[in-house]
Amino acid sequence: MALRPVPGGSTVEAVLDQLQAEVSGGAWRVGDRIPGELDLAARLGVSRPAVREAIRALAHVGVLEVRRGDGTYVRSGADPRPLLRHVERATLRDVFEVQLAYDVQAARLAARRRTDADLERLAGFLADRRAASDAAAFGEADARFHIGVIETTRNPLLIEASRFFQRRLGEALAALRLDRELPEASQRAHQAVLDALAARDADAAARAAAAIVEPTLAALDALMPEETA
Repeated sequence: MALRPVPGGSTVEAVLDQLQAEVSGGAWRVGDRIPGELDLAARLGVSRPAVREAIRALAHVGVLEVRRGDGTYVRSGADPRPLLRHVERATLRDVFEVQLAYDVQAARLAARRRTDADLERLAGFLADRRAASDAAAFGEADARFHIGVIETTRNPLLIEASRFFQRRLGEALAALRLDRELPEASQRAHQAVLDALAARDADAAARAAAAIVEPTLAALDALMPEETA
């Protein structure tokens, strides 16, 4: 299947559809290196950022693999578009429930697999969170801590899936916080996760991770009952 200029409108989604069609149709096979961003942008009649975002989305779900300094390669022939559409249409509660499942399982695994270096890194993220002087810095440090716990599992599938949902969660929270207030888990609640990891107590780590997310889920029930009915 040959690439063709995409129509106006939802540019990134249209680019993503064409890239996926090349994979699903067999034009690009697993292990193949796909054309570069400039080439794709010219052939599709779109900007490089639109191509980059489509590639990033396909990389997050494992269809493509971006190798720094080398190029982008086909990693899987699976079609992630149904999943991507479900994620985009999901309510904030849906995304939080998935994040809760990821965080709890990640905390269990991290308690068993952590190293002293992991604990030092996570303690640094918590220190950054405590010292943050504005909402943006606080949110960034908080996200780094949660992803850091997940990275400590050494499970590449869990890590990539969690990063994908973290991005969706961050976007949804930013939109909601413009006109609603949600509880923010305390520094002590986050420290409880780190303490459990240090003690290699998987059950305590899971409970501490759940305690961070569950109050927000309860608040969402009260704020948006129409979405949780």
